[in-house]
Amino acid sequence: MKLIAESGSTRTEWALVEDSHLIQRVFTEGLNPFFQTRREISRNVRLGLPETFFRRKLEQVYFYGAGCSSNEKKNIVGASLVAQFKTPIQVESDLLAAARGLFKTEEGIACILGTGSNSCFYNGKIIVRNVRPGGYILGDEGSGAALGKFFLSDILKGLAPKSLTEAFLEKFRITPNEIMESVYNHPFPNRFLATTSYFLADYMNNDYAMNLVTNNFRNFFKRNVCQYDYQNHPIRFVGSVAHHFSPTLCEIGKEFGITIDSIEETPMSGLIEFHALPIIEEN
Repeated sequence: MKLIAESGSTRTEWALVEDSHLIQRVFTEGLNPFFQTRREISRNVRLGLPETFFRRKLEQVYFYGAGCSSNEKKNIVGASLVAQFKTPIQVESDLLAAARGLFKTEEGIACILGTGSNSCFYNGKIIVRNVRPGGYILGDEGSGAALGKFFLSDILKGLAPKSLTEAFLEKFRITPNEIMESVYNHPFPNRFLATTSYFLADYMNNDYAMNLVTNNFRNFFKRNVCQYDYQNHPIRFVGSVAHHFSPTLCEIGKEFGITIDSIEETPMSGLIEFHALPIIEEN
């Protein structure tokens, strides 16, 4: 039996798997070594998962996570998980999870639009090229955090439509001062920013909301996808923002001559299939 975990900055999906069969699935909060220490990650794993997960005899734990792009960050997560499961751990990036989940052993351009955003060219085995995402301050175009950053900035400066501003402040029961506090003084500001994307999804008939979302998606294609050989390879997306705004995302893709042939909310189904392939277990 294997345990496969895929973690963005907001949510972690855990799947107990026997061959290609899903035995049990659990969701916990996101784990990110850029924002959490080894001890915090261990605590969140122990308290977030059912006790039965720790009693299972596991062959391997495969963990894919946001922030797990360097060996230093992978080691933080790996040490935390080894302490909890006492079994071999393999830690990889959430970008590799997207690539494997979307393409398995085929090549293509894998894109993430969730709390953050990212992209890569995957050759069916490894990530060959990755346009640096930049994070929620310097990049993450098209992500929930980017949408939230622009929208909340417009609210604070009085540039967002009054009706949307009032609806947002009432729904989230928050004041402009509390917005500032959440962004600059609370942990996980990217998570907070991303929550506003779900609000915008309900107002896509409003010109302001539509323009904000479409301009952010155009920036994602311009600054990321167009840097790959995108005209000669399939392009697929994964992530909560890609899933919730899929019709709009596909329309913006067409402006660049791109037909998106798959959009998934999470890569887990594809990862389960990927780790059931015999060739994977030989590597």
